Amino acid sequence: MKQLFKALQFIRQCDSRSFWLRIAYVIVLSVLPLLSLYILKFLVDSVSNDTVPMFWGIEMNSYVLLGVFCLIFLINRMVNVLDGVNSDIITQRLMDYISDKIQNQSARLDMSYFDNPEYHDTYHRAQTEANYRPMRILDGFMGLIGSTITISGIVVMLWTASKWIIVVMVVAVLPSFVVRIIKARKIYAFRRENTQNVRRTNYYSSLLNSKDYAKEMRTFGLVSYFRERFVKIRKAYVLDLIRISRRIAVYDMTSAIVEMAALFFVTLFLINCTTGGAITVGSFVMLFEAFRRGQTQLSSLVNSVTSLYDNRLFIGNLFEFLDIEPTICTPENPIPFPEKVESVEFRDITFRYPKMSHDVLKHYNLVAKAGDVTQIEGENGFGKTTLLKLLLRLYDTDEGSVLINGVDIRHYDLKQLRHGIGAVFQDFVRFYCTAEENISFGDVSHFDSDRVKYVAGLTGADKFIERLPKGYATPLGRLFDDGEELSMGQWQRVALARQLYADSPVLIFDEPTAWMDVPSRDRFYQTLDSLKNEGKVIILIKHI
Repeated sequence: MKQLFKALQFIRQCDSRSFWLRIAYVIVLSVLPLLSLYILKFLVDSVSNDTVPMFWGIEMNSYVLLGVFCLIFLINRMVNVLDGVNSDIITQRLMDYISDKIQNQSARLDMSYFDNPEYHDTYHRAQTEANYRPMRILDGFMGLIGSTITISGIVVMLWTASKWIIVVMVVAVLPSFVVRIIKARKIYAFRRENTQNVRRTNYYSSLLNSKDYAKEMRTFGLVSYFRERFVKIRKAYVLDLIRISRRIAVYDMTSAIVEMAALFFVTLFLINCTTGGAITVGSFVMLFEAFRRGQTQLSSLVNSVTSLYDNRLFIGNLFEFLDIEPTICTPENPIPFPEKVESVEFRDITFRYPKMSHDVLKHYNLVAKAGDVTQIEGENGFGKTTLLKLLLRLYDTDEGSVLINGVDIRHYDLKQLRHGIGAVFQDFVRFYCTAEENISFGDVSHFDSDRVKYVAGLTGADKFIERLPKGYATPLGRLFDDGEELSMGQWQRVALARQLYADSPVLIFDEPTAWMDVPSRDRFYQTLDSLKNEGKVIILIKHI
């Protein structure tokens, strides 16, 4: 129950007004059917026996009762409409609220989590279930409240005829309750066990549908290969799910027969009571409808309880993900990051990625000083890019330490540290935003259009940006309307401009000219000389 109430807190926090409105609407919608049944009894009696009941001194003839009955119907419909609008509002706000929670959590977690398949399983379960499970929990609770109120009123009505009707009504629904609990457990276990299979099919689907993979998929004729793998996993998944569903359906049909039998014998009992003169025709109609609606409401109550049980299992996936805590954080009393960096040192560094069998770096040492270009050269797998990740504290070392001005970087504020290091990765990101935004992302806290153009000039990006239809306001890439595609060399110059925009005292270039032509490379090295003369710490990573 703890997780269920936690989910309700989520909903209340995202929109408190809509949450309480939903409860109010459910209570009203639960009382109105009872009132409608009560009025129906008197309406039938007034027509069949020509009796005229009195309420608060007012004579309630058939026409007045009909008017009241229709008014209740109208109120019920209007409240249903208002409840539907309110549900749409809270559903959308809840989706945004939880998406924001997941996005913030993903952004604050360590990079090491992304190297762990278990993390991806947890994230997948949280992401795929989070948009609708909390709302289903709210619906389940509201259904529970509504059904309980309605059933309480129905029990009072049925008690006037026979308490055994109530017992039969309750007992008849128990098989259905057990079946649905079993189904919820089996479906949850099945989906949890198949998380990686679902992720595999999502991956194969992206290979088949994404532009990023289209060239090689077609060049090497891989479409059929991955399509077959996708179909194979999906067929096995669907067959297993159908097998579970069919097995449960047999039990469901049995429970339906039990409910039908209960309806038959109770109706027969009421017919005998009516023909024997024990109850009026109006009472028969009321009690018959009360029993029928009681069965429906008990079924709804069972649905609500099993839905809560089912969704409690799945909502745990969301809370499991949100409860993960990062290990790389800002210390309690951080040292301010220096405005002037004199040296960067990797001292006796040993590091391996999570769950890898070997060290990427072992007892590695390096010192980079201001005013110099320190080159790191090595073959693939040497650990060159790993040094950049360690300096940015995307990972922490297993042994040894990284020092800036002789101070371990773990003593600095994490945000200040990363702002003080300008880095361009070999697999730089192509943001499908305007050229101006792509560059200014180097420092999102401060926008300066003049500086955007200045750093674009340093990297040579200004030449092709100014020829774009809207200049610096032109969207880059062809993902959205009006976007202009760039060559990889042009994208790389935009990424370099983004790095320089922040004017960081430490600059790290990871294969910065891999996509450039000869003139562009010459320009880059000229820029590197000017940056060196400004007294920056420059680390240049190259393959050999």
